Amino acid sequence: MSSQAPELPVLEKEKNESTSSVDKVERDSEAAPEVDPAFERRTMWKVDLYVLPVLTFVYSFSLIDRINLGAAYAAGMGKALGLTVGARYSIVTCMYFVPYILLQLPGNLVLRHFGVRNWLTFLTLAWGSVQLGMGFVKSWQGLLATRFMLGVFEAPFFPALLWLLSSWYKRHELQKRIAAFYLLAVTIGGISPLLAYGLSLLEGKHNIAGWRWIFIVEGSITIGTAVLAFLMLPVFPEQNKFLTKEETAFVVKRLNEDRGDVTPDEVTFKKVLHHLSDWTIWAYGFMFTCAAMPNYVQSYFTPLILAGMGYDRKGTLLLSAPPYGPAIPLTMAVAYFSDKYKHRSSFIFGLALMCILGNGLVAWHPNNKVRYLGVFITNAGNSGTIPTVLSYASNNVVGQSKRSVQTALTVALGAIGGILAATCFRAKDAPRYIPGLAATLAAQGILIILLAVLTLRHMYWNKRSREGKLAEPLEGQEGFYYTL
Repeated sequence: MSSQAPELPVLEKEKNESTSSVDKVERDSEAAPEVDPAFERRTMWKVDLYVLPVLTFVYSFSLIDRINLGAAYAAGMGKALGLTVGARYSIVTCMYFVPYILLQLPGNLVLRHFGVRNWLTFLTLAWGSVQLGMGFVKSWQGLLATRFMLGVFEAPFFPALLWLLSSWYKRHELQKRIAAFYLLAVTIGGISPLLAYGLSLLEGKHNIAGWRWIFIVEGSITIGTAVLAFLMLPVFPEQNKFLTKEETAFVVKRLNEDRGDVTPDEVTFKKVLHHLSDWTIWAYGFMFTCAAMPNYVQSYFTPLILAGMGYDRKGTLLLSAPPYGPAIPLTMAVAYFSDKYKHRSSFIFGLALMCILGNGLVAWHPNNKVRYLGVFITNAGNSGTIPTVLSYASNNVVGQSKRSVQTALTVALGAIGGILAATCFRAKDAPRYIPGLAATLAAQGILIILLAVLTLRHMYWNKRSREGKLAEPLEGQEGFYYTL
């Protein structure tokens, strides 16, 4: 148990250029009268209908453009570019994650400087162009370069969306929104193998291979979504234009009552180092590493695993989509009860056990039908784990600068799960990929250990706070308690 205070003394908040407008919104919120439940439901429903669909739609194309490599490989790219030689496919897969990890935090730190819509629109247009270019590469080295650039432009996107999403909701209503956002995006992403199969049927059209059409068409669609991003992407609550003055004041008021951090504090190098000195945000990030690994295995290697079961190209691509189905009701049920009881850790533990069971079946069961069932179980458990871990981390952070660091670090460390998946699933281990599946099992064990350490730590500091034994409130926020 740490012998230090739960949080270093809170640095004095520095006002940025938008302070005056934020202060005005906060003054309005303080003066706002108490509202009835019907007004609250109507306002938050309005927020949900505006914020969630747009974020989900744009992110889904980020996800599709990231995970379509396996489908393109199964559709003929592997042989065409010589990716079947040695570890080339794993190297190409890994290359995406190098800039993706390194650029998460810098990308989040400039979000407010450039503006939400300007920054995220540029990123969407840029990676869509790269995705389109992947359809014209002539060698595996060219594919390697485009995957690197894809990682550059996609890196700041997901943490920015998480930060933006968490800025609109109270701590214990967040997981339902993250789960809905994630599930809708994954569901759209889940049709990626079906879309890829359909596009692969364009084989030979205009003398272009079917696997090339996957990148060309999907990249073109992403470029089109950049227009939607510029017109429709939501901004931070105090900057929004879609709510009335009274609704905005209400949203700001309820957020300040919940965690008191609507006012943005300037992000400085000193402050970033201060936040990075908190070991707990690293622990959340490594939990996400472990949670993300089965997700990347599902995305990149399920077509290869299914091919190892004896399915042809058509069967491999079509059977990659159904395992996403059962994940939807389970993940939403977990989110509902997790928010209702304001509790995360027990759900994460149970979902990690599901991943262990599913991976074990895929790795060692002799019957291919049961192994395919294991893919369903793994995906259901993993789809529930990811939003729960993200909510667990977000719930236990106070302050916008710290939240920007925490979301970026969590997603960056989560990308290590992609590297682990790419390096552990080696071509020489086909068709069963036992070492890779065993490594995925080990990751779930590490996740459970980190969860236990954090939960015991949070219980300890919550108990001391309730007993009045702390010189300062937890996370520098009066009335704050860690979510277990």
